[in-house]
Amino acid sequence: MPTVLILGAGSDMAVAIAREFAGNKYDIQLAARNVATIAPLEQDLRIRFQVQASSYAFDATDFNSHPAFYNSLPVKPDITIAVFGYLGSQEKGQSDWTEAARILHTNYTGAVSILNIVAEDYAARGTGTIIGISSVAGERGRQSNYLYGSAKAGFTAYLSGLRNRLFHKGVHVLSVQPGFVYTRMTENLKLPPMLTAQPQDVAKDIYKAAKAKKNTIYTKWFWRYIMLIIKSIPEFMFKKLKL
Repeated sequence: MPTVLILGAGSDMAVAIAREFAGNKYDIQLAARNVATIAPLEQDLRIRFQVQASSYAFDATDFNSHPAFYNSLPVKPDITIAVFGYLGSQEKGQSDWTEAARILHTNYTGAVSILNIVAEDYAARGTGTIIGISSVAGERGRQSNYLYGSAKAGFTAYLSGLRNRLFHKGVHVLSVQPGFVYTRMTENLKLPPMLTAQPQDVAKDIYKAAKAKKNTIYTKWFWRYIMLIIKSIPEFMFKKLKL
């Protein structure tokens, strides 16, 4: 069976993605900072879906460990999904570099570090799929989360360039642009119910897009048009808004 590597497997979205792919008969490699936290998910996947599941220690911000981590995998994955992220505190990050650096490195630098390694392997093999979970927050900077948004903007641009490069090597790169999603990362935010997706909805969209070899998806789908409107607001007006 084909194998999926999920980087950042401890998040609510990652759990939903793992179950979606396992339900479609993919073996699952789970990677997270704390392996103990994903042990129950590993067991659940094995029992519920009758697939192979395994767990590995992975820290997105420990860049020097990334080559050894990927090279140690007993089976190289057919699909790699970068799910990890850190919303953090915009207000704290404005004056605390430690917080700002954590936001930037988790959402951008760490993703580039590990996906560069995966990309080299896939390019050499002439096959594979890379899926990056970015965010609509990266499509226009807003005062409420521009540290997180700027990191996601960089990640979106990175995935675009990677897709352009790897297309010629037979490798598929999918960019995922979620809007609001109900997860532990957003549990302290007041989210509009009509605009907010459940993790399992996002997971289904990702699986379908991967099978169809789409380039970019928004989830929920209408976020494509919401962001089109937001991006069309002239800067002299946009800078006056409190978003």
